[in-house]
Amino acid sequence: MSTTEILQDPLPAVTEANASPAVAEIFSDIRNTLDVSVVNLIWRHLATMPGALDWVWTSVKPLYLEHAPARAKQVLQQLALPQIPAFSQDTMTASGINEDASSSIRSILNSYYHTNALALVCLSAFCSRFAGHDARVNAVSTSTSNSPRAVTRLHNGVLPPLPAMQKIAPAVRRLVYELNTFGEDSDTKLVASMYRHLSYSPPYLSLIRTLLIPLHLSGELSALTTAVRQQGEAHGRELAEFLSAIAPVADVGPVLTAVTRFVRHPISRMTAICAILHEVTP
Repeated sequence: MSTTEILQDPLPAVTEANASPAVAEIFSDIRNTLDVSVVNLIWRHLATMPGALDWVWTSVKPLYLEHAPARAKQVLQQLALPQIPAFSQDTMTASGINEDASSSIRSILNSYYHTNALALVCLSAFCSRFAGHDARVNAVSTSTSNSPRAVTRLHNGVLPPLPAMQKIAPAVRRLVYELNTFGEDSDTKLVASMYRHLSYSPPYLSLIRTLLIPLHLSGELSALTTAVRQQGEAHGRELAEFLSAIAPVADVGPVLTAVTRFVRHPISRMTAICAILHEVTP
């Protein structure tokens, strides 16, 4: 199938607008806890599986509130990012990116920089705790905080709505698909939401394509993705004991498969790539 034919989300997903009251309540809790304005695809996909969204979110929420922010910071600090000159403000302006577009781009980058590393350590802990085990037996009771504290806010502004792939102009859509292959070793079908959000500014996508393609072709992006996966696995093993105890869904396998796929591919890859873009974008 050619990339131009893939116009829907690669996985079934519940939109925020069409969520049932029970799912909408969890979506609201995710937004409030992470201090974000958009619920990412992994949570919307889990909402299509009976009980999965509640199980995964309730399990990992204590990590987001307590242990994950410091671990996510470690992941980002330990990334060996390539030495790349930053985009100058004149480059942005000459590319047709005005002040409003630049502000929106920065909000998008900050939001994903904030959430990707957190998701990496939290969901890696979930995979570490339950993968290969009988989740009914191995759930661990841990004390969880009743504090309403949310993860430290690292972004500013409200993200625009996530555009449907059908609504993105064909040339820009093809560019999104191409960017989505950079740094990916085997699973290019899960389109990173960050690129879809950045499609509001095609000139910026063009700039980052020029920036990233040498790193992709040299294998540096793949090496960074691998390094992020390894960090996530290491932190996940250490954090697994702090998951909240909740009865798992009846069919654990598909849920673990979905979470593992997201962690190993778009989350690991975009943790690295967003960190690069966060550094070079004024």
